[in-house]
Amino acid sequence: MFKVLTAALHSTATAFARRRGTPIVAVGALLCAGLIPPAGPAHAAAGWSPRSSYTSTDKADGTYSVPLLNADVPDVSVERVPAAANREGRDVYYMISTTMHLSPGAPIMKSYDLVNWETVNYVFDRASIGDAFSLRNGQNSYGQGQWASSLRYHDGTFYVVFNTNNLGGAYLYRTDDIENGAWQRVALGRALHDPSLFFDVDGTPYIFYGSGGTSAVRLNGDLTAIAQDYPNIFTAGDYAGRPFIGGLFEGAQFYYIDGYYYCVVITWPSGQGRQVAMFRSRELLGRYTAAGGVNTYEARGVLNSNGFAQGSLVPIARPGGATDWYGMFFRDTFPIGRIPALIPATWQDGWPTFGTGGVVPVDGVFAKPIRLTAEQELLERQKSLVGSDDFDNDAPHKAYTDEQWTIPAPPTYDASLIGVELLQNPGFEAGTLSPWAAQFGATLALDTTGPATGAAALRVSNRTLNGSGPNQSLNGKMQPGLTYTVSAKIKYVSGPATVRFNLAADWGAGVQVMAAGDVPAGQWTTVSGQYTVPTTANGNTFKFAVETPWANPQPASSAVEYLIDDVSIVGQAVTTEYPTAAEIAPNGSRLDPVWEWNHAPDNRYWSLTDHDGWLRLTNGKVVTGKYIYSKLSNRAELAWLEEARNMLTQRTFGPRQSVETRMDVSGMKDGDVAGLAAYNRGFSYVAVKRTAGVNTLGVVNRGQPFAVDLDQAALESFVPGTTVPLGGATEVYVKADLDFASPVGQLWTTFSYSLDGRQWSQLGSRVGPQALDGSLAHFMGHRVGLFNYATQQTGGRVDFDYFNLSDTLTAQQRPLDTGALDAAIAHAHTLDAGSYPPDAWAAMQAALADATAARAGQFGTQNQIDAPERALSRQLAQLGVLRADPAVPVTITAQARCVAGKAFVAVQARNDHDAPVNLTLQTSYGERSFTAVAPAGSAYQQFATRAPAVPAGTVTIRAAGTVGGRDVTTVRTAQYTAVTCA
Repeated sequence: MFKVLTAALHSTATAFARRRGTPIVAVGALLCAGLIPPAGPAHAAAGWSPRSSYTSTDKADGTYSVPLLNADVPDVSVERVPAAANREGRDVYYMISTTMHLSPGAPIMKSYDLVNWETVNYVFDRASIGDAFSLRNGQNSYGQGQWASSLRYHDGTFYVVFNTNNLGGAYLYRTDDIENGAWQRVALGRALHDPSLFFDVDGTPYIFYGSGGTSAVRLNGDLTAIAQDYPNIFTAGDYAGRPFIGGLFEGAQFYYIDGYYYCVVITWPSGQGRQVAMFRSRELLGRYTAAGGVNTYEARGVLNSNGFAQGSLVPIARPGGATDWYGMFFRDTFPIGRIPALIPATWQDGWPTFGTGGVVPVDGVFAKPIRLTAEQELLERQKSLVGSDDFDNDAPHKAYTDEQWTIPAPPTYDASLIGVELLQNPGFEAGTLSPWAAQFGATLALDTTGPATGAAALRVSNRTLNGSGPNQSLNGKMQPGLTYTVSAKIKYVSGPATVRFNLAADWGAGVQVMAAGDVPAGQWTTVSGQYTVPTTANGNTFKFAVETPWANPQPASSAVEYLIDDVSIVGQAVTTEYPTAAEIAPNGSRLDPVWEWNHAPDNRYWSLTDHDGWLRLTNGKVVTGKYIYSKLSNRAELAWLEEARNMLTQRTFGPRQSVETRMDVSGMKDGDVAGLAAYNRGFSYVAVKRTAGVNTLGVVNRGQPFAVDLDQAALESFVPGTTVPLGGATEVYVKADLDFASPVGQLWTTFSYSLDGRQWSQLGSRVGPQALDGSLAHFMGHRVGLFNYATQQTGGRVDFDYFNLSDTLTAQQRPLDTGALDAAIAHAHTLDAGSYPPDAWAAMQAALADATAARAGQFGTQNQIDAPERALSRQLAQLGVLRADPAVPVTITAQARCVAGKAFVAVQARNDHDAPVNLTLQTSYGERSFTAVAPAGSAYQQFATRAPAVPAGTVTIRAAGTVGGRDVTTVRTAQYTAVTCA
């Protein structure tokens, strides 16, 4: 999907045509208006030869280059579904990858030739509704979340297993429809590093996992729990001294080939690059089933070339029943990311050598292993993992968006104990020690010689242990889950130059430090901090105490005599965010599968329907500057941009990428920041900032080194020389040109802006460099994102009109080139509607209307040309396949309905052919076949679900008949909405 600027943008025809979902009647109106010439004779237009997509390295001559996709697709697992096991009649490949903190996550990518891929589904909408996956309450999942999935197909069911580093360990998902079905999830209850699901020849399910060694667990028969452990089947230590063994030793994936169990593993020997080691054994469990308990796995280094390493083996069917095995291994190519490569193998004596004699050059070229018809290959080359978008809300519904979550009830608090002092006699002005008490031998006494304030302080003497000091019972006053401000004024005269004092809590689970500070000798010093009482704490047996740090032997600080005054514990107003049904529930907006959110989104604060044809991002909370990277031991702080939960993102692609969008900033509030980012831990962005009612455009750049403690406002201040006051303008066009090739290994970004979309001005010089963050705080390639965040107040909103891609940068100083767009339009005019299915023809005509309207206007960037051209070329390529492979015309309807309190799925297929056809209606609740359905006749079946409710879903119709003297089987799908009959 895409949207373009034209000079006639406000004319009726253009405004109508800019929607991809333009009805055919609208296209007819444009025909009558002369904007779209009527279709000419059915011959190919000279010159229409569209390029491969942005994430394809298919050279259109039967070869491809590696790495494969020019984009971040790490930790790949590839699975083949043979022709005999699917409804398409040819081998289909699916691939899954790591997406960590992104939502939706665990993308399902599809290919017919292993070279060209597109995303067709996701395993989950959100991996958790907890704080860490939702950027809530200071928690985040950067560099964590979902890792290293394993995808397998077995007995008609698809399975996915992945580990989460911070969300409760490993999970197993399953579905019988990998492209449209709902996934069922099972928590396996523990972490399994880099898991690989494997079904033995007898169907027994195992998960292999580990780092530094390969272990396994056997699952129970229904794959819902771990039944048995097999630790350390083989380890790196078993092969000490072998030149291909070293660090990592993880990412194991298992296969059964010609009587051997094979395992591929990534290793990183000292002083070498990442590489692939392979292991094989006749015994799957090795030492656990072998005589004498010996390790049965032989080892070989099978690929050590330019860092191509972790990934899958991929089977490719050959005539006569033979199978070739390729490798799909990724290579670190930051800041783009970890990019996979399809690498051929030569097998000898049961061992492969990958590449050409073991060598895989970067940008090396190989012959495609699977050849399709010319029409099919043209279509495959148009498929991509990224895409332009016009935000028209016309993406198909996907079942993963209907995930069901149980929302926990938020805790309740005693308001009378919030905002008040909880300690009694906190300033020791009552003339008595009560209710303070001494612990661990200390002596307590009132001291009036020099209190911090008031008439008295508390003297603590006769200390012999770090815990010697005062305490006070707070039973029934401290509330689990609540945050408290804790403070005390402390002074000592003799002893070490400084002493650290701890304000501590103890509820029977060990001493917990609530606040701590270093106090210099001879002066009153305030020790203070905030502390959130864990939800597991026992508030009924809660003791507050003042201590010094423990050590063995006891340090000198354990004997220091000191004064303490003005001790305080005050519960803070509840600001904790809790998950709600509203933030999770679908909001009626559907995004294309190229998009993922920066963490699980709050669905209350984004929309494709509030402003028709625009993406609206509304600020639902204010950034805090208090988030930290939980995976880093130094607890480094996040930037404000990284707190933008509802940042909508796509992968970047190399070697060059340009992104353009148009922003409506009329709804911004003071303190809001909104724009277009190329981001990771290091980031660059162009944004509008609203301050004191004034909107200013500028560029922000955050590079390395990364500080631990941040001044977020200073960090995200505009680069000098890049600012532009917008005055009364409420709309602005912005553009980011990303260059990953000058030099390789760095990202430099140039930002531009326009007030009319045609005349553009650069904002300062290019900014950068962005490079791999060695701490791996994010550990993914840079992404591009649309964002809006608030620094002062909620409710501000920004609308984005479109997202247009190109691989041409302004800095390349190339003239605008409409050749490909003109060729696509010309080719479209040669086609005849009667040769194609109506729905496919309508989709092409809508794309043609957009392209023609764009061409009639004035272009300001190559993005405005490339977006409509690529959308039209995709539809034209689709028609080419349908023309080459005629279809049986059939009309389908599907509806979920209620009968006697039960849900049914009703399906009807009408034969629109001029001859009888055989129809098969397939649903998740059964299927039924009808033979020799007459022309204009229908097949109808109402499938019982035996449930009071049914989620939205998809039905499949197979229509078989004779078209043009050929036996043809056509597969069509239709969707139905959810229904509840209660």
